[in-house]
Amino acid sequence: MTSHTSSAPEAKRSAREVFTAISGLIVGMFVAVLSGTIVSTSLPVIIADLGGTQSQYTWVITASLLATAVSTPIWGKLADLMDRKILVQVSLILFTVGTVIAGFSTDTNMLIAVRVIQGIGVGGLMSLVMIAVALIISPRERGKYMGVVGGIMALGTIGGPLLGGLITDTLGWRANFFVGVPFAIVALILLQFTLHLPKPQRGTKVSIDYFGIVLLAVGVSTLLIWVSMGGSQFEWDSSTSVMLAVIGGVTILGFIAVEFFVKEPIVPMSLFRNRTFTLSVIASIAIGVSMFATSVFLAQYFQLARGATPTESGLMAIPMIIGQMGASIIIGQLVSRFGKWKGWMITGSVLAAIGVTLMATLRYDTPFPLVAIYMFVLGAGLGMVMQNLTLIVQNDTPPTQLGAASSNVNFFRTIAGTIGVTIMGSVLSTSVGTYIASGLKGFTPTTPDEIEALKHLASGDVPNMSEMPETIRTIVESAYGHGIAEAFIIAIPLAVLSIIAIAFIKNKPLSTKNAAEQLRDQAEESAIEFAEAEVGATTSTGTIRIGAADSASPTTGSVTVLEREDRESGR
Repeated sequence: MTSHTSSAPEAKRSAREVFTAISGLIVGMFVAVLSGTIVSTSLPVIIADLGGTQSQYTWVITASLLATAVSTPIWGKLADLMDRKILVQVSLILFTVGTVIAGFSTDTNMLIAVRVIQGIGVGGLMSLVMIAVALIISPRERGKYMGVVGGIMALGTIGGPLLGGLITDTLGWRANFFVGVPFAIVALILLQFTLHLPKPQRGTKVSIDYFGIVLLAVGVSTLLIWVSMGGSQFEWDSSTSVMLAVIGGVTILGFIAVEFFVKEPIVPMSLFRNRTFTLSVIASIAIGVSMFATSVFLAQYFQLARGATPTESGLMAIPMIIGQMGASIIIGQLVSRFGKWKGWMITGSVLAAIGVTLMATLRYDTPFPLVAIYMFVLGAGLGMVMQNLTLIVQNDTPPTQLGAASSNVNFFRTIAGTIGVTIMGSVLSTSVGTYIASGLKGFTPTTPDEIEALKHLASGDVPNMSEMPETIRTIVESAYGHGIAEAFIIAIPLAVLSIIAIAFIKNKPLSTKNAAEQLRDQAEESAIEFAEAEVGATTSTGTIRIGAADSASPTTGSVTVLEREDRESGR
């Protein structure tokens, strides 16, 4: 038997070609990051202006994270079945529309509802961008590019709070929601003309697990409502509490059961047979809590515990972002150059655990140089671990499950962050109330301002520190400083768990082929196996010719198996 395969490899892209191809993705991610961080420093002002409570403050964050978490695996599954480029554009449009509507919010409930739309868009961007990058760049080279992408994202993270604080102090908080619109338009144009991705190789009809989607959304939402309202809206041992816990738990168990039997599950249970995926999910859960908790509670710490303005709050957060940006870029370059990732990830997880522990010691009067060091250590740890968790999963996952695997790592990180932030917000709310009541014990108001301030505190609304009388302000600042530190204690055991999980991940070398090339190789191997099987089954002597690389589509990686020629018959 004689055969020849389409072994001509695809020409390697230059760095310029790669950055051109992913330029729209980078700008799209920049829009998502900027639109999120630009609001973060003004959120205490927004909630105070809209008359929201501490619980509603948490739900403004939780609503977006929940929508992101639930939609992330759905976007990932769609990416394995449908045109990925269109999906990226749809997710960016959804996010932008939600952001603009949020700028017109008239109360906290409307803001919470619109944040759900934003979260769905973010879920698509976070999932699809990583999938698209995996299709274009090999794991070995990916660290270098993702390090640069991480740096650009960190630029949006640095510039966002600063710009948001400045806009809030000058134009008002509503203007923050419209800043990202021009960038979104640019991203859509770039995506249309520069992003070219292979179509999913699916011969079957697209099948969506709608029942699983409903069960997941209902189960997670119910558990979050139970966690966030327990102890304040109802007692933990009340019938309402028991009912919510049972409904949430049964629904989640139902979701898991459904995923074993549906044709196209949102969370393929077969992924958990992969040790790298399972341990990466555990590490993502721990890292997600630290990451989201820091982004949510730092702004409150600076503005409510230290009395900073939104602009000052953005400036104070710079050490955290510098640590995260520097680690992301430098470690990304080192991983690509030497192909070694595990040592850096263990180091990063240790730094993250140390950073979270240090954050749990914060008080309202902690010297700022110490706070800066705490933030830098935590940021560096997160920067070393976050992107690389997705990288190593993609490196150890079959290309046909790339979308589901990548999105589910992000899904579990986001869902853990959502639950973690909700629990920490509940702890913060309870602690702040306790510490304020203790500090005001025996206090007698002597001025109308003090009386008005006490009424505002009694309502449970987030206080506006600039309007607080000095006699009460110090007590409130101390309460928030102590309460936020206690909330961070919850993240410490999870951070330790991430160290253990990463230590046991298999140290597999990074591949030098991207997902599209791996799919092409698999198609060629299948063609060869088919040809050999056909020859082995026939009793006559013949040859099987496999079409040259020129006839293969560069985007689908397909190969053509030509008809067998029977030499003996001369046909």
